[in-house]
Amino acid sequence: MSASARNIYEMSLDPNPANYVPLTPLTFIERAASVYPQRTAVVHGSIRRNWAETYARCRQLASALHQRGIGLGDTVATMLPNIPEMFEAHFGVPMTGAVLNTLNIRLDAETVAFMLEHGEAKILFTDREFSETISKALRLMPAAKRPLVIDVDDPQFTGGEKLGTLDYETLLTEGDPQFAWQNPANEWQAITLNYTSGTTGNPKGVVYHHRGAYLNAISNAMVWDMGLHPVYLWTLPMFHCNGWCFPWTIAATTGTSVCLRQVRADLIFDLIKNEKVNYFCGAPIVLNLLRNAPDHLKAGIDHPVKVMTAGAAPPAAVIEGMEQMNFEVTHTYGLTETYGPSVVCAWHDEWNALSLEERAALKSRQGVRYPMLEGLMIANPQTLEPVPKDGRTIGEIFMRGNNVMKGYLKNPGASEEAFQGGWFHSGDLAVWHEDGYIEIKDRSKDIIISGGENISTIEVEDVLYRHPAVMEVAIVARPDEKWGETPCAFVTVKPGMEHITEEEIIEFCRNQLARFKVPKTVVFGPLPKTSTGKMQKYILRERAQQL
Repeated sequence: MSASARNIYEMSLDPNPANYVPLTPLTFIERAASVYPQRTAVVHGSIRRNWAETYARCRQLASALHQRGIGLGDTVATMLPNIPEMFEAHFGVPMTGAVLNTLNIRLDAETVAFMLEHGEAKILFTDREFSETISKALRLMPAAKRPLVIDVDDPQFTGGEKLGTLDYETLLTEGDPQFAWQNPANEWQAITLNYTSGTTGNPKGVVYHHRGAYLNAISNAMVWDMGLHPVYLWTLPMFHCNGWCFPWTIAATTGTSVCLRQVRADLIFDLIKNEKVNYFCGAPIVLNLLRNAPDHLKAGIDHPVKVMTAGAAPPAAVIEGMEQMNFEVTHTYGLTETYGPSVVCAWHDEWNALSLEERAALKSRQGVRYPMLEGLMIANPQTLEPVPKDGRTIGEIFMRGNNVMKGYLKNPGASEEAFQGGWFHSGDLAVWHEDGYIEIKDRSKDIIISGGENISTIEVEDVLYRHPAVMEVAIVARPDEKWGETPCAFVTVKPGMEHITEEEIIEFCRNQLARFKVPKTVVFGPLPKTSTGKMQKYILRERAQQL
């Protein structure tokens, strides 16, 4: 008799509907509406809705989409800022079994067209602010592959034009606020589609599942000690990894989502004071924006505020400035492929006694794994042998666990490569400290992170190589006080074209790239190369540091 056959704990103890339910973050909103129906769920200007009302609207959305044939395996895309409709989409769309694809509102029309076609979006919700980009993107697509366009007419924006056949509120009237949506039959079912920034060619479609979204949402609440009823300000775009899973975190904690269309210091401080905001997320650029704001805006905050940041570590001066405003900074790290943050610089009480410089050095480290991440290591990318925990030996960051993506949409080769050896390969290079905390030292693939956005140097180089005066070009990161990093172009011009100016090069890029990808600096001259003709980018990075 086999060991399994003798195991008494497997006899007549199979899972059944009474003791097993697939994990999904959709259950969070049902519970919030059931337990705390009257608590405020969403604030947007004069709009204030409680959890009962928000849940009803999500069910209406799901019902209306269902009646229009949207269901399992379909994609619904959004081109929306941080407004209530974007929050509702994170529940209403997956309630139908469909997959939500939140598009980056900063992207150009060509990239948006690619994503809509690649993801096979059946419906697109779009805001009037982005009508020019969307109208161009739709024209670039074959007519048969264009999604049904539904306008979201946000009263806080004037301008733009409506592109769709109906608007969001009209669609909701088609739906039933008591719609009996179903949990996914399998927690491995896809819930959202997020695109990478296309660092090596076209963006890759990262597929999240219900289980991962559930677990990362809970991890967020745990590492940030959020408790019940946090008041959360949407400084972080909901299109970034589904707002790092925070729409679902806020439902789980029955918090309040305070919406924000524009990231402006005056608006942020007003909302912190008036709505008693005590949590928000943002790239270091947002922290720096607040630190450098006029003193009169900062005055009047009489409660603690917790800030979560990711990307490049905030400088010590920024951390000091935030602390002076009674803002407590938590540093995290993650990728699109890991549902946003999956590593946190977990704080120890004894560190509070250290100097500011010492605390900033500790906070600059990316940290340790989230509670729901099963494995984190720094290892040799070829052998997967862990590096010594000496704070000096560089290796690649590897992750493993339930909050790692399903894989890349329609790209089995890339998925297989990413998961080689049973670990997710991040492509980021780091050291491992003695206490188990990791610290990023460089990025493979020459990615520039500007204001929280990833920029492919290859993409910018490809554009500049199309300029008639450019013979050779190399793009590297240049440190920037405001944006963290900006693209710096080193250009060798063709003979007889020496009259070309920096402004002409920049203007050329403006016409072909999203604004945040445009080089802020252009340096003319010969480019350093090895004996085999390979560009020596490390020399250019050093030069850019000195500019």
